[in-house]
Amino acid sequence: MRHVLCALVQNVPGVLSHIAGMLASRGYNIDSLAVGETEDPHLSRMTFVVMGDDAVLEQVRKQLEKIVTVVRVDDIGSQDHVERDLMLMKVATANGTRSEIRELVEIFRGRIVDVAPEMVMIEMSGQERKIEAFIEMMRPFGILELVRTGRIAMARGKTD
Repeated sequence: MRHVLCALVQNVPGVLSHIAGMLASRGYNIDSLAVGETEDPHLSRMTFVVMGDDAVLEQVRKQLEKIVTVVRVDDIGSQDHVERDLMLMKVATANGTRSEIRELVEIFRGRIVDVAPEMVMIEMSGQERKIEAFIEMMRPFGILELVRTGRIAMARGKTD
């Protein structure tokens, strides 16, 4: 089972490597990871996805809560939440395919952010399945380069 966890951590050097090292040393794989400063410059939010049953989730939570720089850990996946990925992709535009690519970008609500004679760069955000579907639609055109962020997520409604 897929679990989306958010950890509020102190914004200090080494916190990311400490947390990633702790998870790796216990055999937990991080499927997705995104880290960024919050509205408070002293805190960062780490959003990561781990695979496993409820026992794995509970172990990960307990281990994270033991780390001094971790302020709070929330299982966002068990709450009503909004989740997004961000992707940048370069796609080849040979043989007059630019207009077809542009139409697909519009259908998927993406944006073309750079144009060159032989390629376009596309920006897209959305749920993982949307990003995956768009990637599959672009494969026949020739994906030249692709980069994605880790998942970010936030629980709906008022926070504690």
